[in-house]
Amino acid sequence: MTLFLVIGAVGIVLLLGTLVLGDFLDGALEFGPDLISGPALAAFLGAFGFGGALALNAGASTGVAVAVGLVVGALIGLGAGYASAQLTKGGDEANVRTGSLVGRPATVVTAIPEGGFGTVSIVASGHITSLNARSSGPIAPGTPVVITGILSATSVAVEIRTEA
Repeated sequence: MTLFLVIGAVGIVLLLGTLVLGDFLDGALEFGPDLISGPALAAFLGAFGFGGALALNAGASTGVAVAVGLVVGALIGLGAGYASAQLTKGGDEANVRTGSLVGRPATVVTAIPEGGFGTVSIVASGHITSLNARSSGPIAPGTPVVITGILSATSVAVEIRTEA
């Protein structure tokens, strides 16, 4: 049983090492595809060791304990590899670019005074974005507007939206 517990402890130490030192070692602990990554191997070893020890403690023979450890280790290791792969994937939403917002509807959040700036809210690429806004006249909060121009990376020109 001691050997199984040592294998489980090594798995936990490796898992902690990949979590804590993974960024500092910049992929040195990564050696295969995502499902067979450092965290997946560490999770396999931990689950194999502790699963085998539990089986031995329950009265199983060494052969059965090894089989139980392999099954439990494979399931936990594949789960950890899958979770690690999903977490390291980049998002598929596009970045919000102000240049592509001309003609899009928005809503005034902070009143836009004459000759000054207020703020508008717009949903772009699945993100709620707030931008500074200027218009030719004052506009009250809650008013639907349309973006008519780009003043800078964080500010736009707007006009009151007319329903067609």
